[in-house]
Amino acid sequence: MENIIWYIIMVPCSAVFTIIGIYAWNRKKPMWFWSGSTVEETEIADIPAYNRANGRMWIVFSLPLWLSTFLGLWNEMIALILLAVDLVIGLPVLMIVYKRIYAKYKA
Repeated sequence: MENIIWYIIMVPCSAVFTIIGIYAWNRKKPMWFWSGSTVEETEIADIPAYNRANGRMWIVFSLPLWLSTFLGLWNEMIALILLAVDLVIGLPVLMIVYKRIYAKYKA
């Protein structure tokens, strides 16, 4: 029963970040980072490259979430540790990586 609850929570959460990455990768206008913020087309020199980098960032962030999801089958403690590490370290790293992506492609 615990595994079912784990999957009900983890699969949608992991999928959200993967979908954000795919959406960013394929978006024609510049992808934003923060909810409610926008990035104007005039701010970015190479929009397709910027969006691919943004999409890669989100997909890479989702990979440990997916790994944690499936590790829950064999070892819940390792899955929780991986999840915690991804959230505690991964979220601040996301902000740093995004700032570098923005700076690299800024017009």
